[in-house]
Amino acid sequence: MKNKKKSSFSYTMKILRISQVFMIVGIAAAGLSIANRAAAAISLILFIVLLAGSLFFEKRLENVLKDQIIEEAEQLSTIKNSMFSNAKIPVAIIEYSGTIRWANQAFLTVCQNNELIGKNIKNIVQDIKPSEFILTQTTYEKNIKVKDKEYNMLAEQFSKMADEKASMFVLYFMDNTEINLLKKKIKDQRCMIGYLCIDSFEEIMHSIEEVRRPMLMAIIDRKINLWFKEREVVVTKFERDKYLMIFNRKELESMQERKFDILDELRHIQVGNELPVTISIGVGYNLTSLTASREDARAAFDLAQGRGGDQAIIKNNDKYTFYGGKTKEVEKSTRVKVRIKAYAFKELLHEADKVYIMGHKGIDMDCLGAAMGVYRAAAIMGKKAHIILNEPAFAIRALYDRIVESNDYKDLFITHEMAQADIKKDTLLVIVDVHRTSYLEAPEILKMAEKVVVFDHHRRSTDFIEDAVLTYLEPFISSTCEMIAEILNYLSDKIKLTQIEADALLAGITIDTKNFVFKAGVRTFEAAAFLRRNGADSSRVRMLFQNDMAFYKARAAAIKEAEMWRNNIAVSEVDSKVPHAPIVAAQVADELLNIKGIEASFVITSKDDYVMISARSLYDVNVQRVMELLGGGGHLSVAGAQLKDMTPAEAKRKLKDAIDKYFEEGEVK
Repeated sequence: MKNKKKSSFSYTMKILRISQVFMIVGIAAAGLSIANRAAAAISLILFIVLLAGSLFFEKRLENVLKDQIIEEAEQLSTIKNSMFSNAKIPVAIIEYSGTIRWANQAFLTVCQNNELIGKNIKNIVQDIKPSEFILTQTTYEKNIKVKDKEYNMLAEQFSKMADEKASMFVLYFMDNTEINLLKKKIKDQRCMIGYLCIDSFEEIMHSIEEVRRPMLMAIIDRKINLWFKEREVVVTKFERDKYLMIFNRKELESMQERKFDILDELRHIQVGNELPVTISIGVGYNLTSLTASREDARAAFDLAQGRGGDQAIIKNNDKYTFYGGKTKEVEKSTRVKVRIKAYAFKELLHEADKVYIMGHKGIDMDCLGAAMGVYRAAAIMGKKAHIILNEPAFAIRALYDRIVESNDYKDLFITHEMAQADIKKDTLLVIVDVHRTSYLEAPEILKMAEKVVVFDHHRRSTDFIEDAVLTYLEPFISSTCEMIAEILNYLSDKIKLTQIEADALLAGITIDTKNFVFKAGVRTFEAAAFLRRNGADSSRVRMLFQNDMAFYKARAAAIKEAEMWRNNIAVSEVDSKVPHAPIVAAQVADELLNIKGIEASFVITSKDDYVMISARSLYDVNVQRVMELLGGGGHLSVAGAQLKDMTPAEAKRKLKDAIDKYFEEGEVK
């Protein structure tokens, strides 16, 4: 409206100016006229009167418009001063420096101070930084807290100056305290689902006298129900060793604060049972729906059991949180599972046109031995098999040379380029000694294969291969070679291995059990006996592990330079210039455990653009959990990690921080 009036006034003034010009011209013409002096005099008087009238009208018009502008300005000033003065929304005007120029009563009430004009707002609300307001072209928003209330602050620049520091801003504070409280309450009350299972239930029950089994089961049930009842968790037993849990977010936080100490309570149950009572818990932290929570809970539960049990895992989207995992895996005496897996594997071999076998990067003896066992399984079924290997590592060089020199294994090893060029729909890809996509010898082959089988003995990690048609992952088994040796037993009644295959499988078991010292159970020795009957020879196997003098000197130097951390942990480093430094590092980690007082060892070495860490322990320290903090993994007593774009010194600092975090957080990640 104001602009419209201003435009009308402008047009009127222009018309008057033009009329005045014509009047002046008329006066001049009348004054110069000599033809008719009477008419000229009359015209002159008339033009003078009209000019005087127009000038008077112009002045009057200016005064009227000025009065209207003053009146509107006063109205606007009144509106400005009273618009937010009594409003319930807190409003303040500040300078760039933070000095408060004006504030309404609501803002003064919120700040509980009636004398704020001239004071700096940073002394009242530290989160407000006027320098940030200029960085955005639109209205600036920020969630802040004033006293005991939460606000969504909107900042708007209303006086733009050439000098930014001379600018002023108006701040609006929208009270979100009640809304945020309701959101939190709704979030806390959203239901989630979890699964609980008693690990190795059959083995535990068989380890106790039959008359005491009902008592043991009753104690387990009572402890589980009491622990969850205290936290208002609904627990329903749907199988003799499985439970379903329903609870809300608040109760989950309570369980996390206690670090799921139900794991410890059950582990201490002792009524004559030889094996400890351990459980696996999987929780789906998904507030979208109960169905989504159930799916995540199932994934977390499968991961907990795949990692050996005795732990609670919470899955929140792609993030996993781990609790527990303090006990070693319990060896299962039953062979029902391996028989079923062997039968399924036999059917897959029967349907395949050919078989590709692939292990992990930096292939070791257990990986190559298992690959040779799978090769024999494919040969039994009359299928052509190849092992995908770009370059043999030093650790397997002796065995690799024996295989290549033999006439029985022509064209056994192929590169990943050759495999890519020849892979078909019915090709079966068998992955051994690894279940993490990032650790594969050639991850691109996995994407091309439609049928994938996974055999591994490592504790299950979060980035496991999900789309395999057959997965056999048992962390209690000593090695993948032991796993394959058992499967071969069920593939054919008249299994016959060559000396190289039997030696390779026995070498894999030997290296992973540290000469049958670590994780060597009854089934481990039975697998070794099976291989011995098929031609394996301990002397030939031992020759595969022989090292030269340079190895021993490098190993001795690293042991000498080892430093103690937290009294019982040894940390050492192997010079990357030493030939085959990763192999030396693994051997140093093993040797350090032979020193009295050392319960865990970590050895660092660098290779190419990354740093490798070999970790070993005597069960009291879960080195797998420490390595997981660094992005690695493995077993409770044998683990490792690879750190990219880092120097050995930086890796050592990061390793020590991870060790400290492991102990300080009580084995929770």
